[in-house]
Amino acid sequence: MAPRLKRFLDDRAARYELVTHPAVHTSRAAAVAAGVDADGLAKGVLIASESRYRLVVIPARNHVELGSLHRALGEEIGLATRPEVERTFDDCVDGAVPAAGQAYDLEVLIDDALLGEPDVYFEAGDRTELVRMSGADFRELMGSASHGRFSRQGPRQLL
Repeated sequence: MAPRLKRFLDDRAARYELVTHPAVHTSRAAAVAAGVDADGLAKGVLIASESRYRLVVIPARNHVELGSLHRALGEEIGLATRPEVERTFDDCVDGAVPAAGQAYDLEVLIDDALLGEPDVYFEAGDRTELVRMSGADFRELMGSASHGRFSRQGPRQLL
């Protein structure tokens, strides 16, 4: 588990467990490897605007809808580049972005599709572990994070 994520969870006395799985390179593959439903696996996607980075948390099987985010935020946004993701999540294995962006001093936006899940899983910052929390504990951990519909299933659409 990434050290900053562990500290964040432990400082908040969050109830969680780690689920180990074979090494994989995508959130969807992690869901399959761990035997969990991809609808309940929260995938963090770093977005960038002129002023800052934010983390959008969506179901693993979905794609971010940048148009929805643009309308919700009222500013131009885009996906962060790979080097920007690596710099922001410097204690994580390449691309294993945890959904708890607050641990990295990021504003977090959560897709409504995750808020009704009985259990939520998310990357632990490596390629072999997921954090599992009850849906209620995940919602509590996310606190006052903004939420809305920021993703959809199917082919990626940027606008």
